Amino acid sequence: MVVDSQSSDTETILRLKGPLEFKCQLDNTDALLMQKVISRTFETLRSKVKSESCVLSVCDSPVIIWPNRSVYATPEDITPNTLCEDIHQWIQTDEQESAGKRSAKKKSKKCSAVSVINFRLMMEVTKQGPVSAPILSRTVQKSHFLSTTLSMDCVIRTSCNDTMKEACERLLEALTHQLCDMEKVTLHHMKGTTLLLPEPLHFLLPEPKGLVTVVYPAGVPDSQLEAQRKELHQHFELPDDKPYFRRANAYHFPNEPYKDGYLRNPHQVLTHPTLDNGKVYLVQGIYSYHHYMQDRMDDNGWGCAYRSLQTICSWFQQQGYVERHVPTHKEIQQALVDVGDKQSSFVGSRQWIGSIEVQAVLNQLLGITSKIMFVSQGSELASKGRELANHFLTEGTPIMIGGGVLAHTILGVAWSETSGQIRYLILDPHYTGAEDLQVITDKGWCGWKGPEFWDQTAYYNLCLPQRPKIL
Repeated sequence: MVVDSQSSDTETILRLKGPLEFKCQLDNTDALLMQKVISRTFETLRSKVKSESCVLSVCDSPVIIWPNRSVYATPEDITPNTLCEDIHQWIQTDEQESAGKRSAKKKSKKCSAVSVINFRLMMEVTKQGPVSAPILSRTVQKSHFLSTTLSMDCVIRTSCNDTMKEACERLLEALTHQLCDMEKVTLHHMKGTTLLLPEPLHFLLPEPKGLVTVVYPAGVPDSQLEAQRKELHQHFELPDDKPYFRRANAYHFPNEPYKDGYLRNPHQVLTHPTLDNGKVYLVQGIYSYHHYMQDRMDDNGWGCAYRSLQTICSWFQQQGYVERHVPTHKEIQQALVDVGDKQSSFVGSRQWIGSIEVQAVLNQLLGITSKIMFVSQGSELASKGRELANHFLTEGTPIMIGGGVLAHTILGVAWSETSGQIRYLILDPHYTGAEDLQVITDKGWCGWKGPEFWDQTAYYNLCLPQRPKIL
């Protein structure tokens, strides 16, 4: 476990990734002897990291650094005293045509927002000096040869004034610690001559704890790592009713696109409304925006509640509460048949569902309980500010609201306890376009709405999913 708690309002994350070849020969099946051989192999790798052959290259740039040669670097403009943030000027952007030019968007001396500089770990294979002739020898014996690649992945956070010398020292220290953690995990989960690959993951904890790197054994499900998570919660003094260290909680770096193509948290680019003595209460965590026409499914005109339910399911998945995928329309329909709510002919149909069905599916597929709030007419929703604010404070889950023939997702409220003024943060599943954040926010598909947004005479049911108390 590696902790990087250095933090500032504006910072740069340095991320170092790369392979290290792990190779060892086990001539004996004695468990203690095998563990000693594996430990020696890890020690050899730690020595390589500290050697002059260790090289760090800045991705998408001509910058190469030899951290153990007094932080020697090319181009020669870069010195040990160069500020980390100044490395940005060497990194190529997608818009540049020439690979040899410096970035046209030279970063200001003044720190702006959090950014990521990616480094690649490499090892020199050639050495200086005369080359001797190879000597070949052959030994015949029975042995077990282990060979695999360790995927190293270290992060540190730097401030505006940190130099490359300081950053390289901390990166190599993090790399060395990660190898130690990998050794512990490998030995602990070793079965005979079978090793489980160690898998480093990064988690962003509440400040001032910052980024924490934890090594898990690959292939071991979260359900079998509860004891380790409990130790981590105790070590960092975290509550034991909310997951922080499940794989789904792993930090998503801002420069990495999500592979599934869904937008995450589009509301974060919006400006909050200002109300007299008002406060903003928002969904806690990460969700995916699900809407009409996604997944090659033409549900325009009937699938809005299905999409709202999918957004809610994505929240539970991405907070680590459940491991199953977001259900499809057919899986949602089948779940309602399985609980006895619908006939078998419902599967494959284009029939609507409402808040009560959403509650049933969440319980059937995810084991999630929900509260239902009934509102006899839309004009009454303005009086529900306290209940909605309390939900986002305590549970923090998206809310599905259905009324008439429409369903929406409520992501938060801005509410004034003194005046009773209220605004609703709405995620609209009726959108049919591409995953274009600007269009979605500019056109109000994700946006703040006033009480007039609701049909004042229609009745509404709200499904308020409850967060499980687990770690």
